[in-house]
Amino acid sequence: MKMKWEVLAAAALALLMSGCASMSGEECIAADWSAVGYEDGARGYTTDRFSTYRKACSKEGITPDFAAYQAGRDQGLVEYCQPGRGYNIGVNGGRYQGVCHVDLEPDFLDAYNAGYHLYTLRSNVSRSKSQIDAKQRELKKVREEMRDMEAALIAAETTTEDRVVLLADLKEYSERTGRLEAEIEELHVQHAYHRVELENYQAQSADFGY
Repeated sequence: MKMKWEVLAAAALALLMSGCASMSGEECIAADWSAVGYEDGARGYTTDRFSTYRKACSKEGITPDFAAYQAGRDQGLVEYCQPGRGYNIGVNGGRYQGVCHVDLEPDFLDAYNAGYHLYTLRSNVSRSKSQIDAKQRELKKVREEMRDMEAALIAAETTTEDRVVLLADLKEYSERTGRLEAEIEELHVQHAYHRVELENYQAQSADFGY
């Protein structure tokens, strides 16, 4: 039981340290490099992270144990390179750094790509909805400005010269309104298409088992 808690404590220490690649002198001295490597592997980090540890610890005259780090990282990568993890990383828009071993990578990549495709489809739906909202806000603003111009057009204090300018502006704004309405209509079509794409893929992905 004591050994179990020591392992957990070492892992917790590694978790704290691996959250930030820079290490203090005390952390360099206390580091369990196998545990640090395991946590980095379980998070899918490349070995570039070790270079940062080595640079930080060299200032304290400490040389990190790369062999222990690499052995721990290899074990952590086994946890990371599972299809379920790959799918979750993909569906959240995460990036794969090419760290998995050749025997684990094919299944991991299949799952990652499936998840990332779902992320892309969801992003398409969200982006098209945002574009519609933005265009509708723009259209609302244009219409409000048109109402102000129409009010100014019939105001008693408006001069003939000003009315000529207002009429020209109203024509331009009317054309702009037409363009915005057409753009919004097209965006609604795109949005509906993206929603169908997403719904169809979600129905398929329910059978993936990730």
